[in-house]
Amino acid sequence: MIFFTLPDLKVGKTMPVYFPKRDTSLSPRLLPREEAESIPFSFYQLQDLLRLFSFKPNSPQARAMEDTLHHCETNPINGETKRCVTSREAMLDYVRETFGDEVSNFQTISTAHLTVSPTHFQNYTIIDTPRPVLADRMVACHTLPYPYAVFYCHSQETENRVFEVSLEGENKDRVNAVAVCHMDTSQWSRNHMSFRVLGIEPGTEPVCHYFSADNLVWVPTTARNAE
Repeated sequence: MIFFTLPDLKVGKTMPVYFPKRDTSLSPRLLPREEAESIPFSFYQLQDLLRLFSFKPNSPQARAMEDTLHHCETNPINGETKRCVTSREAMLDYVRETFGDEVSNFQTISTAHLTVSPTHFQNYTIIDTPRPVLADRMVACHTLPYPYAVFYCHSQETENRVFEVSLEGENKDRVNAVAVCHMDTSQWSRNHMSFRVLGIEPGTEPVCHYFSADNLVWVPTTARNAE
C-alpha cells in the first residue's frame, strides 16, 4: 500500500501507486449466510480448516489462511470497530450497526479503472481537483486471501475524509480512485508501516491511501461530492 499525506492531494501531484488488477470473475464470491455460518472460521481451528480445503501445512495457501484468521481475530485499536465478514448479509449487518438507526440508506463507492492495462505499479498524476465525499461516517471493507470471499470491514470514530481522485498513469492509464485520509492516527501502533514510509510520528499528520478496485467503501446515501 502506498501512503501519502493530505497536502499531496492536489492537481499535478505525481506519486507511485500500486493498483492490483484482479479478474473479478475469477475471485471468490461471498457465500450465502447459511452456508458461511456452517463453516468454522477460527484461528484455533486452522488445522481442521486446512484438511477441509485440502491444503498442506506450510503451503502458500495455508500461510495465507493463517494470516487472514490471525488478522481477523486481533483486537481493534481504541476508537475502532472491526469485523471480518463472509456473507453479504453479515456485511450489511455490520454497516447498519456502525451507521446506527439514523442512517437508513447507504451505498458503496470504489476505485474504477477506465482503461485496460496489465500494468500494476507506476507513477500516477492527479489530473483534476480531488472531490471530497461529504460523509460523517464510513466503513471500509478490504478483501483478504481465503478459499472463499472474506472482507475485513472496519470503521473509526475519529475523523476520516474520503475523496474521489482522477489519476493518469505514465502509460496513460486512467483511474477514478477512492482515497481516504485518516485525520487522527494517535492510537495507531508506532510500528505501522505508514509512519516508516512517511517519516512521521503517530498523531502528527493525517495518513492517506488509495483503495484497490476490489475494496468497498460504504457511505450514507446522503453523502455528496462537495462543489
